[in-house]
Amino acid sequence: MTGTPAQEDGGSSAAVLGRLGVRPGAADLTVVQFSSAFCGPCRATKARLRQLQATRPGLAVVQVDAESHLQEVRDLDVRVTPTLFFLDRTGTVVRRSSGAPRPAELSAVVDAHVGARNGGVS
Repeated sequence: MTGTPAQEDGGSSAAVLGRLGVRPGAADLTVVQFSSAFCGPCRATKARLRQLQATRPGLAVVQVDAESHLQEVRDLDVRVTPTLFFLDRTGTVVRRSSGAPRPAELSAVVDAHVGARNGGVS
């Protein structure tokens, strides 16, 4: 997973994500995944996020079809699918990654912001 803590340009990313219906205030961490229909790594990442969501009640996941939201893809400079945006409760992008994340890396990023319920297994 290539990614670093986000150094976004203030609220513009949050505004673009808001146009997609992303409402991060309801969760400790909201993960927005941009995917495309024929992307195998996108399906695997989506499945892993579903697993994490089952054991981390503070995690929300929003799936975005990149091909159906080309303006937002351009505005957010999404060049690869999957691309993930990690937002805290205030809507700040705390991390962004491009390409398929390894399961352990994805779990580590989520767990840094949302604890596992009942010692959930990563």
